[in-house]
Amino acid sequence: MENQYNGKTKFIVVTGGVISGLGKGVAAASIGALLSNRLKVIPVKCDGYLNTDPGTMNPTEHGEVYVLDDGGEVDMDFGHYERFLNVVARSEWSLTMGKVFKLILEKERRGDYLGHTVQFIPHVTNAIKEHFFEVANKENADVLLIEIGGTVGDLENQFFIEAARQLSHEVGNENCMYVHLTYVPIPSGVKEQKSKPTQMSVRELNERGIYPDIIIARCEEFLKPHIKEKIGLFCNLPASHVISGVDVKHVYECPLVYDKEGIPEILLKKLRIYAPPKLDTWSRLVDTMNRNDSNPRKILNVAIGGKYTRLEDSYASIVESLNHAAAHLDVHVEIRWIDTEKLEQHPEEVEADMQGIDAVIIPGGFGTRGIEGKVVLIQYVREHNIPFLGICYGMQLAVVEFARHVCGMKDAGTMETESSKHHVQDPVIAYLPGQDKIKEMGATMRLGGHDVMIRKDSLAEKVYGATEIRERFRHRYEVNPQYVEQLEKGGLVFSGKAKNEDIMQIMEIPGHPYFMACQFHPELKSSLLHPAPLFLGLLKAADERA
Repeated sequence: MENQYNGKTKFIVVTGGVISGLGKGVAAASIGALLSNRLKVIPVKCDGYLNTDPGTMNPTEHGEVYVLDDGGEVDMDFGHYERFLNVVARSEWSLTMGKVFKLILEKERRGDYLGHTVQFIPHVTNAIKEHFFEVANKENADVLLIEIGGTVGDLENQFFIEAARQLSHEVGNENCMYVHLTYVPIPSGVKEQKSKPTQMSVRELNERGIYPDIIIARCEEFLKPHIKEKIGLFCNLPASHVISGVDVKHVYECPLVYDKEGIPEILLKKLRIYAPPKLDTWSRLVDTMNRNDSNPRKILNVAIGGKYTRLEDSYASIVESLNHAAAHLDVHVEIRWIDTEKLEQHPEEVEADMQGIDAVIIPGGFGTRGIEGKVVLIQYVREHNIPFLGICYGMQLAVVEFARHVCGMKDAGTMETESSKHHVQDPVIAYLPGQDKIKEMGATMRLGGHDVMIRKDSLAEKVYGATEIRERFRHRYEVNPQYVEQLEKGGLVFSGKAKNEDIMQIMEIPGHPYFMACQFHPELKSSLLHPAPLFLGLLKAADERA
């Protein structure tokens, strides 16, 4: 193999069973959070789908696309990794089966296999292991945290599981451990914790040659001692290695639960790594969140207007960013989802939708569906002085709304709606240079981290406390430079611009309690310990107004 084990890195492999959606990403990130105080923990996510990345997937099918600083479009679990581990993730930490097959075919065409028949084993599994070692060596990782997507038994993740099995054989049992996330249901009829699904899931994992060192069992409540004993007996591990993955109000409780359940001691015993967790500030913020859930100092009602509202995972990072800011401001946020497609058909309902709302967010998105509903919503919050944050497409539509209703450009719009049947008379939002020639969909937008220069004495400078920041982008359109002067004459302020480029990145309206919009995605850099400034500013303004 090209990349070999460095003799230093410890490997923790996280798999899942019984049902999907149990939260393997949160579980893996929580284990990493327990170690990251003293050790360099690097996460790798293995996804079985044949897309090279999730960039072209519909958010209602796969959840939000998480964008990294280096421009990589990756699975939303990377949001958990960055927020829990305090790392800036890289594209190569995401490994899809599409990437693996593409690599294998490229190597075969180059003649790297010297005429051998290319087979799933050893060539595909070797390529996967080589990738693990390459990342571990390049990052000088103390711990490589490998999450295998899907559930045991899924056809598409079998080569990842086989590679994980071989990993222990290659690096030594003392350098590799397996964590399996399962489900312990409590059927309403019997009201008793049932261990059989866990037993069957672990048996299926055993059939593939992996014997978990830790079982984390998701359940509505902490596992009863006799259930831990039963799972341990049938799954061939001590009862103390069966962990209660109890349902929590906020995912940030998971590291605290795992700490109390004894995972650090198991890691020390198995992998000989001593890294006592340091979670004091983390614990205090979680306590604040939990207290405000039951006995809030103040409730702020925040509306999120979009077209993917039937799957909240489409806006997962926005929800988390609100939670982060709320914890620091000691408030509780209630989210009201507004389907802007419905609002587009019935704009007269905007007043009813806005009853009791303290702040509004228009998130990013693509396409033409629901955009006129978003414009209706933006006009209402601008005219009624409701704190507002527009993100990416939300900023572009805020510009469209301002152009139409303040600057008198009744036909202002975005080139995103341009078609053979519809001509945009005043394209205040246009293609970024060169984007109109691109035909492929994947990884072709302006992606990743870019520097933003902030105008002095602006609200943006006050919010960020800086005149130069770095944020993450994912867009194909921009504010049309030909209209900037006219928009600013009307009272709009572009308070953030790209460094060395004439691309508008932040807009605000002076005199409004809080009308901010940005071309980037501030939610992608927010964390519990360091909330995104624009979300913090939004909730501060909403708190003062309320």
